[in-house]
Amino acid sequence: MREGAVGRAEEISDAVAPALGALGLELVGVELRGQGKGQVLRLVIDRDGGIDLDAIAAASQAVSPVLDQGPAPSGPYALEVSSPGLERPLRTPAHFLRALGATVTVKTRDDEGAARRVRGVLASADDDGITVDPADGSSVHLRYDEVRQARTVFEWDTASKGGRGTKQTAAATTSETR
Repeated sequence: MREGAVGRAEEISDAVAPALGALGLELVGVELRGQGKGQVLRLVIDRDGGIDLDAIAAASQAVSPVLDQGPAPSGPYALEVSSPGLERPLRTPAHFLRALGATVTVKTRDDEGAARRVRGVLASADDDGITVDPADGSSVHLRYDEVRQARTVFEWDTASKGGRGTKQTAAATTSETR
């Protein structure tokens, strides 16, 4: 995202978050892509228990008037409101707390600049960092300042579901051109 777009995304986040909060929804991401007539404003929302199409539609209706009055992109743009999907990005301590017990993958960089990837069950999360338990039985504690990227990992449970995946909320998106 361009540097100016980052500032605009923060303005949009500050403007729409209260409208979404009133619906019991959390704004977990704002993306502003493109220029001119090809602009896309994507709002990623979540809540405990997941997101359904009714929540997506309600969110779109709630943020549209806010964007009409406030920091919307200049010129025409497409508004997309979406759930985080099956493999959800984890950015804040609250995101990690919500994902406790899930399989995660975490990309890190230590103080010396060495990169590594840790995959395992998210065992704990607090204000300072997280603990991931990889399949080898070890336990890895990571400070948030070491984490460069983290997300949940969708795993198919073919043995117990007859070839079907574990029940998870699928990603949902609505889009409108404004």
